[in-house]
Amino acid sequence: MKLLFLNGPNLNMLGIREPGIYGRQTYQDLEKYIRDFCGELGIACEILQSNHEGALVDAIQSAYGRMDGIVINPAAYTHTSVALLDALKAVGLLVHLSDVSAREDFRQISYVRLACRRTFAGHGFQGYRMAAEALLAEKNGASEGEKE
Repeated sequence: MKLLFLNGPNLNMLGIREPGIYGRQTYQDLEKYIRDFCGELGIACEILQSNHEGALVDAIQSAYGRMDGIVINPAAYTHTSVALLDALKAVGLLVHLSDVSAREDFRQISYVRLACRRTFAGHGFQGYRMAAEALLAEKNGASEGEKE
C-alpha cells in the first residue's frame, strides 16, 4: 500500500500558529508521526506540504497510477479551492486537525469534502492514522473479496 499525505497552507507553522487550536507539536513532529505509523502498518508513504494551491494540484495529479490513496489536509483551501476538488474527484480522505464544525461560519463550507470518501476532523495527528487505517482496511477488504 502506498499513500500520499498532502498538507496545505500554514501547516508548516504547526506549533507556532494558534497553539490553542492546533497544539504545540510541530510539522516535523507530524511528519515523524506519519512515517512511524506507516512503518508500523507496512504502508509506503510520501509526505508533502505546500502553501501553493497549484503545487498541491500537481501532487494529486502525479499520484494517479502511483499511489493507492491520498490523505489530505487542505487547510484553508478546504473552504476555497474548486481546483483541489476537481483534482481529488477520484481519490482522497480528508483530515482536519481541528473540529471545523465547531469553528467560524466560513469554515462550514468545504469544497474538498465533496470529493473525499471520508472525513476525520478534530482528532489532531491521530486523524492521519485513522484515515490511513481506513484506506488500508478498504484495500484489504477489496483484496479479500477479489480472492473469493
